[in-house]
Amino acid sequence: MTRMFVPELFSLLKRGYRIQQLPKDVMAGVIVGIVALPLAIAFAIASGVEPAQGIFTAVVAGFIVSALSGSKVQIGGPTGAFIVIVFDIVHRFGYQGLATATFMAGILLILMGLARLGTVIKFIPYPMTVGFTSGIAVIIAGSQIKDLLGLPTTASSNVFIEKMALYIQDLPMMNTETCMIGLMSFAIILIWQKYNKIIPGSIIAIIVCTAGVHLLHLDVPTIGTQFGEIPRSLPSPTLPTFDLHTIRKLFSPALTIALLAAIESLLSAVVADGMIGTRHNSNMELVCQGVANMVSPLFGGIPATGAIARTATNIKNGGSSPVAGMVHALTLLVLLLFLAPLASLIPLATLSAILLVVAYHMSEWRHFIKLFHSPKSDILVMLSTFGLTVFVDLTVAIEVGVVLSSLLFMKRMADTTEFQTIGAEMNETYDPNDFRGVQPKDIPRGVQIFEIHGPFFFGAANKFKDTLSIVKGTPSVLILRMRHILFIDATALRAFEEVLDKSRQDGTRVLLSGVRPELKKILVKSGVMERLGEENIFPSIESALERARGLV
Repeated sequence: MTRMFVPELFSLLKRGYRIQQLPKDVMAGVIVGIVALPLAIAFAIASGVEPAQGIFTAVVAGFIVSALSGSKVQIGGPTGAFIVIVFDIVHRFGYQGLATATFMAGILLILMGLARLGTVIKFIPYPMTVGFTSGIAVIIAGSQIKDLLGLPTTASSNVFIEKMALYIQDLPMMNTETCMIGLMSFAIILIWQKYNKIIPGSIIAIIVCTAGVHLLHLDVPTIGTQFGEIPRSLPSPTLPTFDLHTIRKLFSPALTIALLAAIESLLSAVVADGMIGTRHNSNMELVCQGVANMVSPLFGGIPATGAIARTATNIKNGGSSPVAGMVHALTLLVLLLFLAPLASLIPLATLSAILLVVAYHMSEWRHFIKLFHSPKSDILVMLSTFGLTVFVDLTVAIEVGVVLSSLLFMKRMADTTEFQTIGAEMNETYDPNDFRGVQPKDIPRGVQIFEIHGPFFFGAANKFKDTLSIVKGTPSVLILRMRHILFIDATALRAFEEVLDKSRQDGTRVLLSGVRPELKKILVKSGVMERLGEENIFPSIESALERARGLV
């Protein structure tokens, strides 16, 4: 239990940190910090908050994630996955509502970690993840059209189709200079990444386009003209405001933030494991993300989680311990203290181009298309989650996705549960191997064997009763062979009791064979064993048949 909640940094210090690794960790941290700066600003603006709040999040949450993470190389901060939900919360409740929801999400994440749900989160269906991730990517891309093209659109709408209609309506009035800078930024990013894998194209695009805008005196909106100067220090910590009415309204969005943070951070940790050959501590990772999201809003920040792209950048540049992530956060703090005025000069069109590239990579369109070759139920989950994310609401999409995936999973499990019957009067085809050598000629007349294969739960209970009801005639002895049952739930127990009641009315004696110890405990605890009688339970089909011969 203690080992389960030990941060990787503590384990590293206990084992002994090799001083030879420090230069590599510092260099990786500095590079990732430089890469993270424009992303933090862009994610904040797209989320409907001030640019500086993205930097505050990357500094505060980024440092905490690295210090407490269950992964060696996790880099934390604001990510594109949160843009949709954060924008919606800010639009409806203001920043104070977002701060409260983020703090609540942090508490939920800690509780999830303490409840050891780190491995359970991994069971979120892949089609659902692809669906809402692709949906978020579409919304992010759509939201950047205004700043990329310099459209004069002033009316805002949270409805995707209405927003696109407004953009199309204002398309003839786009700012040519802004459009030129946006397209140039986009081209620089795409071309640069083909020839240089070390320095990100986003950094080059920012340097070139920012210099171009100010040297040529272009009429292009910048961070400074739209939001004012970025402050050169972290704000003083302030607790979010809490009241019962707001907490009730914000619980669902907070749960969405917590689920997104859990899924993305654990996915990032898994990707990192694959790159460096380690294993992360998933429960500690959830606790760590919870602490980061509780502290981030105290400093004016927004939700944070493990960032896959920045974590991969950390690894590729030599980072191999939490020290690199902590240096990344400190690098961002230094940039905030000394270069904040320069950051105010960045054109919004360039940030939009960066987010378009982020949305493209986030969309996983190849996986989206590939999933159309999957079973229809998986396609249904993916398209439902995608459509609800884009056209309704991300919270609704995740809730419906989880419920729909669960229902389809239960149907699949019920479909795998099979019921077979064999008796002396039956001449149907059957597999002798399944009945372990039992053939109709070995069964006395008046005896029916009924075998259950697979999970016996509420999804299969009606199927059990329906199959029994079509058994020809009324046997004197009914043997229920249960060697393949590991689990039985309350609904299936109730169906079992109904079969006992009907058999008693029909004068049929019920025997059980092959009951496993785990199943026997459930039957005893539920009272079914008392109704059936211990003398009617047998370890094997042979002993049950021997008893049946004596009864008929």
